[in-house]
Amino acid sequence: MEKKLLQQPINIVKIVLFGPESTGKTTLSKQLARHYNTVWTPEYAREYLQKKWNNHRKTCEAKDLIPIAIGQMKLENKLAKKADRILICDTDLLETKVYSEEFYGFVDQDLNEAAKINNYDLYLLTYIDTPWEEDDLRDRPKQRLKMFTAFEEALQKNNKPYLLLKGNKEDRFKKAVETINTIINSKENLYSFSNITQQ
Repeated sequence: MEKKLLQQPINIVKIVLFGPESTGKTTLSKQLARHYNTVWTPEYAREYLQKKWNNHRKTCEAKDLIPIAIGQMKLENKLAKKADRILICDTDLLETKVYSEEFYGFVDQDLNEAAKINNYDLYLLTYIDTPWEEDDLRDRPKQRLKMFTAFEEALQKNNKPYLLLKGNKEDRFKKAVETINTIINSKENLYSFSNITQQ
């Protein structure tokens, strides 16, 4: 197992924005980070692939996936140390795994294992009821439902806890905050109970 693909242990709540392209993940990541006065982990792939496009006019290739995954985990582990109780992640390695399966028909063994091992408290699955926004990197606008289905099936197959978000920005934000608050309160109560029993 490639250790660079694994999370470093840290006792905070971790939330992942998960879903197809152009479904509002980055917008909601920023909203949630502001609301909880914490940091959020951007999608490393966008920076990596934008540079590749700018320099070579090439899009993502299968050989890019492991460098992207390593870069994502390096960023997550770095920012987790700066987070206040909760870290908002704009993506994770399970998302990289889905793209690998859908675009290239295979998944690197290390990526596959790390995607299963790394843990998050909740996945926020964003639906495709948002307008498609074109850019240098996005493609497959006509396959949004197919991609959404692949993402939801990945969560179900890997027994990941998730919340489906539909509707406008305000509705999504409200529903996400209600669920995240429940998780935070549950963890804090468990921590307090643990301290009491140890005294």
